[in-house]
Amino acid sequence: MGRGRHAGYDEQREMILERAAALFAHGGYPGTSMNQVAEACGLSKATLYHYFRDKYELLVNIAEGHVTRLRAIVDEALAEERAPEGRMRALVRRLVEEYANAQNEHRVLTEDVKFLQAEDRERILGKEREVVAAFAQVVAALRPDLKEAAMSKPLTMLLFGMVNWMFTWMKPQGRLAYEDMAPVVADLFLGGLEKVQAPVRIAALD
Repeated sequence: MGRGRHAGYDEQREMILERAAALFAHGGYPGTSMNQVAEACGLSKATLYHYFRDKYELLVNIAEGHVTRLRAIVDEALAEERAPEGRMRALVRRLVEEYANAQNEHRVLTEDVKFLQAEDRERILGKEREVVAAFAQVVAALRPDLKEAAMSKPLTMLLFGMVNWMFTWMKPQGRLAYEDMAPVVADLFLGGLEKVQAPVRIAALD
């Protein structure tokens, strides 16, 4: 009989993916070695290979794991609300929450997808397109009058432009937290600048 997985296998595997994502995000996929991943994880290289056969497998798992989580939170957000505006606010909130804790994985997905083999890239980007399509459907429900102008997807991509790169300017110890920004993004997207309200926590500090 073959050996089963030891207790803590899944936790160890997730730790490896998390630290590899950080290395890829800051040093680039091509510039990161398995030696560096092993060192960052406090493991021998032999032990690392027990979990992942090579660096490419790490890349696939990081990118696909991230986009699979995004797809799942979209489904959860849509299940929370029925009205289009409520759905949009739930989608934005859940997306911002996920990005707050997955900045490295998001950077890997956006910047290193080009290193994926065609079959893997198409499968992963297909899941990403499903996320975009779900948002676009809610946009279409909010503004059905724009259907003939085919504006649902462009508006969705503008929304993603606000959310996707928030980590490039948000300061970890800054005055604003990700949970503060989610309603701001939703207000701005749904009602324009005049509808934006100062986050409750920030307003209380002033």
